[in-house]
Amino acid sequence: MRNTVRQELVARQLDEQIGKLFPVGQQLRVLDVGVGQGTQAMRLARIGHEVTGLESDPAMLAAVRGALEGEPRFVRERFRLVQGDGRDTGAHFLPGAFDVVLCHGVLMYVPEPEPMLAGLTRVLAPGGLLSLVVRNADALALRPGLAGDWAGALAAFDSPDYTNRLGLTARADRCQDLVTTLAGIGAPARDWYGVRLFSDGAADGTVPPTADELAALLAAEERAGRTDPYRAVAALLHLCGVRQ
Repeated sequence: MRNTVRQELVARQLDEQIGKLFPVGQQLRVLDVGVGQGTQAMRLARIGHEVTGLESDPAMLAAVRGALEGEPRFVRERFRLVQGDGRDTGAHFLPGAFDVVLCHGVLMYVPEPEPMLAGLTRVLAPGGLLSLVVRNADALALRPGLAGDWAGALAAFDSPDYTNRLGLTARADRCQDLVTTLAGIGAPARDWYGVRLFSDGAADGTVPPTADELAALLAAEERAGRTDPYRAVAALLHLCGVRQ
């Protein structure tokens, strides 16, 4: 359920930002850095955009290729996969090559995000959209605290490092730090959202509720993700910068 909520909210927010920046119907050049399962990349290809997925993990590349095999031919023709690291975009792509760059669920595995973000900005065309989804450092104590893990909650106040549900060590970001970084690299934040507040504590393997209940949950999550102070303590942050 957590992934369903995350992907639906990010899709709505992303479409809103694209609609503000680009004419309706324009075919966009999209780069998805750390394409992973390819949820957003595949969706954008289905609605007519040219998508490049950059991924360093051979297993994830194989999974996306397998998923593409089940897509119509017009989607497969719009989708290109490149094996590579998101920190090396300059080695793979020319400056200004893309209208939209997605970097979702990647920065938490990058110890020093600034150089990578500067590289992503360089491959954006002027006026292009940089979409970041990160773990929220200002909300790290909520999940362990609500689960009664008091030691984990106290530790979360003092460090942005955490162990995620996959058992991997990761790092969270603070919204204001990223806003400052984006301004410094020439892609100032246009908007930011919170993602997944009410449903973040759902247990692993929880299936989405019925259609009506899911619609109500998404409505509440979407409202929270746009409203202070709720968005500031969502599990994830979605920042949208625009290349100057």
